[in-house]
Amino acid sequence: MTDSIDVLTGLDDVDWAELDHAYGPATDVPADLRAICGNDLAAMSEAFGRLANNIAHQGSRYPATPFVVPFLARIAVAGTPWARVQALPLLTFLAVAWDDEYELPMGINAADWRASVTPPEVELRELDEEIAAETSQSKRDWLLSVRDLVAAGRSIAGRSESLRAYDAVRRELPLVLDLLDDPDFPVRQHAAYLVSWFPEEAESIVPALVARLDCEFVPEILATVVVGIGLLGSEDQIEPVCSLMDSPEPLLRWAAATALARLRVVHGMDRALAARAFSTLADVANGPRLEQHTDHNDGNLYAYTGRSLLLFIDDAPDLAMSIDEVLVAVAVCLQHVTIRQCDTVAGATVEKVFDVQGTSPAPAFGDLSPGRRTFLRALADHPGALNYHQFPGLSLERLLPAARLPEMGHALRTYTGLPQLNKVDDGRLPDDWWAW
Repeated sequence: MTDSIDVLTGLDDVDWAELDHAYGPATDVPADLRAICGNDLAAMSEAFGRLANNIAHQGSRYPATPFVVPFLARIAVAGTPWARVQALPLLTFLAVAWDDEYELPMGINAADWRASVTPPEVELRELDEEIAAETSQSKRDWLLSVRDLVAAGRSIAGRSESLRAYDAVRRELPLVLDLLDDPDFPVRQHAAYLVSWFPEEAESIVPALVARLDCEFVPEILATVVVGIGLLGSEDQIEPVCSLMDSPEPLLRWAAATALARLRVVHGMDRALAARAFSTLADVANGPRLEQHTDHNDGNLYAYTGRSLLLFIDDAPDLAMSIDEVLVAVAVCLQHVTIRQCDTVAGATVEKVFDVQGTSPAPAFGDLSPGRRTFLRALADHPGALNYHQFPGLSLERLLPAARLPEMGHALRTYTGLPQLNKVDDGRLPDDWWAW
């Protein structure tokens, strides 16, 4: 560690016993942080996994979570090489959890998030009203226990606790921004990804990212920087991003087109440039599989590409393209994504181009446009289509019936004219399928 930063300063000043994490009082946090700052890699790894599970269990955040953030930020700056690389993705997860899957390609809307958080005093008032009206003693006792938690700083919906964690990471951004020119490649990439989730700090973040355009030489890191500029930037960044569309690196062309797709929606863009951005994204979808990636969408640029392509549907005719062209490119993207990513991409597509609000009869497959047929066949042929019910809560469970379309599985294969399969072809599943 460097002499300039004492990573664990103030650790014993926090009353961890008064702060809860997923498994009760956070009294084990100091020991885990000390182990992470040690030299025994096995002990470091075990402590890090335990800490991450305790303060961000299944994406939930807890009263103890914001208090851990400053120590993780300092570890990212001055910890051991292993700990630094691990700390930055955890900081990102503490800030936004799995929002990456749902907020791309537009980026997080912090203002809407803040507006949606119910103030603690309102939660307490609503609980008091419910308790006063409750006649069942057992349920009344349960409500009283919930009220005690809210009075102690917990949130019923969890959104306020998540927001507190987000703001805790936001306060550490000055440290993180200094890591954009760190000599460690993974640290630079993870830092560029982390800062792209804070639109309220765009005034300081965007210039730091733009400065990296002239000095970053690693394609994956530069692509991460460019995507971040697209998520946070203004119309002033359209020109410098556009210049990367001519890069000999396919990943950089993808990053530039991805950034321009979002900047176009927010700030407007020349039609010719918009059409070029679409063509670049479609070329990536239809071209040889790219193994390079940024951190976005769990490192799957095809899931990100599918969502970005949908940004061009509403005004496709104005860009001299058809909706079917967009859908064919999205269908290709589905070949390279996990079932969870397939759900976000395909769910957004179904909402966009099928009637999920009407009451008309189910459309005959042959009456659909060629692009819609191609998309539905790609969805039916996705490796996870036959057993997607193992993952409850997927949006396609709601959206396909709403559009009067068969659900995924054998029915969708029959509808689209594909032969039935007896089981999932495990060899076609993405690498992270069973691990997830």
